[in-house]
Amino acid sequence: MQPDIPTKDISLTFMKGMSVLRAFDDAHSHLTLAEIARLTGIERAAVRRLVLTLVHLGYVHKDENRYSLTPRVLVLGSGFLRGNQFGRRVQPLMELCARELGYSVGLTMRDGNAAVYVAQSTQQNARYTFGFTVGSRLPLLATAIGRMLLAWGDDAWAEEMIATLPVERFTPETLTDRTLIADAVRRIRDTGVSIVEGEFEAGAVGIAVPIGALGRAEAALGLSEPMTVVPPSEYPRLTGILQRHVPEIAAALR
Repeated sequence: MQPDIPTKDISLTFMKGMSVLRAFDDAHSHLTLAEIARLTGIERAAVRRLVLTLVHLGYVHKDENRYSLTPRVLVLGSGFLRGNQFGRRVQPLMELCARELGYSVGLTMRDGNAAVYVAQSTQQNARYTFGFTVGSRLPLLATAIGRMLLAWGDDAWAEEMIATLPVERFTPETLTDRTLIADAVRRIRDTGVSIVEGEFEAGAVGIAVPIGALGRAEAALGLSEPMTVVPPSEYPRLTGILQRHVPEIAAALR
């Protein structure tokens, strides 16, 4: 949990600048000032100053009336990865896990109201990819890895997320009833494994296990593969492999 900081000690201008950066995502890679203002809820004149400042600093590129992020934004995330020695300590363990699984594996951490990929195996023999990369954000309510974070994370935070997050229907199988979602999260809390079939990606199954103690876990390890490739009979074996690799990965994250 992040500590509460008095509003008087917070730079609201900086907060707005970060909101502008977060407006760019998979669905919004090239935006006009009006679109950024709509997505952030910030007044357009302020958006213009913020965006032009980011252009000046090299984090945003201007092409006529549209703006997009530049590779320089990756420097912001690389400090976290290098500082926590992901390349030297975590990545080799991810590769070992993926090799035993026979499938790609991803490590996510809780980031506000989403799960964010912080590491991913680079197994060359992986047969499928769903396009997730380091930095990809996944919804908490409809994914195996997101529900795992809810189930084993802070109780108050999880209850708030289940009660307030927008419920999106990604496929016909997506649970949209908050009561049913809460029931699913409770079952995951009891079993220690999260399995979600076809709710986020049609025809795909996600399997995830927690990294951290019950009630305090802020990371999860998981995989996502087509259900035609991974039948239910394989779930226990794959879950067992993920669980065996958790202690070493957890130690590397400390």
